[in-house]
Amino acid sequence: MPTSPKWTAGDLPDLTGRTAIVTGANSGIGLEAARELAAHGADVTLAVRSTDKGGNARDLILGAFPAALVSVEALDLADLASVRSFAARWSQEHPEGLDLLINNAGVMGIPRMATADGFEMQFGTNHLGHFALTGLLLPALVARPRSRVVTVSSGAHRFGRMNFDDLMGTRRYRSWGAYGQSKLANLLFTSELQRRLDANAVPILAMAAHPGYAATNLQAVGTDLRGLTWMRQPVQLMNTVMGQSAAMGALPTLFAATAPGLPGDSYIGPDGFMEQRGHPQIVDRTDAAKNRADARRLWVESERLTGVTYPLEIS
Repeated sequence: MPTSPKWTAGDLPDLTGRTAIVTGANSGIGLEAARELAAHGADVTLAVRSTDKGGNARDLILGAFPAALVSVEALDLADLASVRSFAARWSQEHPEGLDLLINNAGVMGIPRMATADGFEMQFGTNHLGHFALTGLLLPALVARPRSRVVTVSSGAHRFGRMNFDDLMGTRRYRSWGAYGQSKLANLLFTSELQRRLDANAVPILAMAAHPGYAATNLQAVGTDLRGLTWMRQPVQLMNTVMGQSAAMGALPTLFAATAPGLPGDSYIGPDGFMEQRGHPQIVDRTDAAKNRADARRLWVESERLTGVTYPLEIS
């Protein structure tokens, strides 16, 4: 098992001939992860809500690596019709299958909003959209040996609680509580997915990662949507003083996606103080994130809500 505390993007293996999808790859750690995967030979799809921004991201990658294989596809995780369309289109265009699915896109700390299907936006985007996407792409993942699914969680899972009686926050909504719940759901999903893959002898690894405190535009978006524009400058200052770069924040995702010897259901984060910054290593999660009953209940609810059923039964 890899244990080096100084793993960097330079340690990525040659990924020539491998395919990858990175959701939310137009900026931040998604863009950095896509950039490094493409730089090391992978054929990378930037799955983004705005294809204009995705095109700009593709141009940035190609500007640095002109021979890279990078494409842009529309994907709105807050709209299950878009998720289904993307999965069908991508699978048809890539009959060879999928090696790496990076479930990276997300929203954080926003006012209560609803997805196109009526789900609370943070739970619907961060968890349900990726749950549906992974299930719909499962045949493509099965087609490739050593394929992996990496879902980006957060240290915020530590204050998350699964409120199964009010998953959508219709009775009581707290923006950060909803975010924590969605990030806890990411970890429960990863664990349950790996259990079901193992129980059905499907050789796919389900992994999770978190970036620590990475300075991206994610913090500012939530602040602006809450109408707290006066906080933009303090947030930017905090990002400068405390945050690590998006490139460093992407390392746990890249490590989870490619490092040899990792067991399924590994959770990767930075090795520094309170996991806020540093190089990737295996990290622990809360007891709530290890709750098998909650993981199974979340799985059943997610299949019901999305209408996406995995052919992975478990006793």
